[in-house]
Amino acid sequence: MTARTTRTGGLTVERVATRKAFAEFCDLPLRLHPRDRYIPPIRQVLADLWRGRGPHARYGPVEFHLVRDAQGRAVGRTCLHTNPKFDEKLGARHQLFGLTEFAEDPKVAAILVHLAEERAQAEGHDALFGPVALLPNQTGGVITSGFEARGFVDSAWNPAYYPKAYESLGFTRKFEAATWICDDLGKRGVDVDEAFRFDDARLRGEQLTIRHGSRRHLGDQLPVLREMLNASFAQLGYYTPIDADELRAQTDGLAYLLDESLLMWLERAGMPVAFVLVVPDISEYLAKVGGDLGMVNQVRLLATRKRYRREAVLIVKGTVPDAQGRGYLTLLARELYRNLRVGGYTALRSTWVEDDNAASAAQYVRMGGRVLHGHTFYGREVRA
Repeated sequence: MTARTTRTGGLTVERVATRKAFAEFCDLPLRLHPRDRYIPPIRQVLADLWRGRGPHARYGPVEFHLVRDAQGRAVGRTCLHTNPKFDEKLGARHQLFGLTEFAEDPKVAAILVHLAEERAQAEGHDALFGPVALLPNQTGGVITSGFEARGFVDSAWNPAYYPKAYESLGFTRKFEAATWICDDLGKRGVDVDEAFRFDDARLRGEQLTIRHGSRRHLGDQLPVLREMLNASFAQLGYYTPIDADELRAQTDGLAYLLDESLLMWLERAGMPVAFVLVVPDISEYLAKVGGDLGMVNQVRLLATRKRYRREAVLIVKGTVPDAQGRGYLTLLARELYRNLRVGGYTALRSTWVEDDNAASAAQYVRMGGRVLHGHTFYGREVRA
């Protein structure tokens, strides 16, 4: 890999080609953002993307780029990539960008967008879309409110000038959503049976069985979860199916942190129909170690993991199409709420839920929850 360098208006743009530059890429947002709000992605995951390792490699390279000021200091970063599954879903060719961070200087944001647009023009793409790493159903996006509240794993955090910067460059919001927080799980005022009404007589009548995750057998359980995940989300405008190797990569390391009582799925007459995946929130640990989950920090996390059983993050939940509207997620939400309280958790955060998905958001309202961050992606046609 060789670096390509261009200079524009006192700023230098270079493709990340050395370990030193990669370290600067990872460290940039740690300098730009408050350490108690920004939660970095796992550095080892970024290294795999940069080196072309993992299932994403079959869709082409993921190029990492840095912007430097006149003194040579990194002030912006982005990655550029494409995905044919996303193009097929939206019916157009997209230049995707992600891991995008920039200082509060309009020129820096503009040059990052110009970089993506140049690539899009050269490759004949129709539109720009991001920030995504590497797809909307993985991580990415921009928060549009709630800047005073910290981020968390699998979610975004950015300062208030980010949405202004994108919109000043002609981007419009796509798939607007919100993250949620239920931060008083011990609240006596929440009657679990009243909040999540489900007739338990249906358990026998419909042959319903709740299954739980297993650290030991998670690898065997992933295919069951993947089938439900793809079926449940296929109707959403942003979602692209996850292949088996992609899910393995996304859940690598999950087993040793898993709280088995918080991964559940429901079977009806032996067939999986609904699921919910919640994990202990290790966001504060990731912030502390700068996203570095190398072997030493993994051992430290394992040794102290009980400290990170106070708060949790709901990663994903869903119901397969032919079982929707029957209250199955309400049943799982009831059991989840009970398990969180028994486990001593005090707060549950949820990754983003689209604004038009009122049914999903209603479960957080029943738990006494509230919106934490506004959330959006950005898109724009490629200009001539």
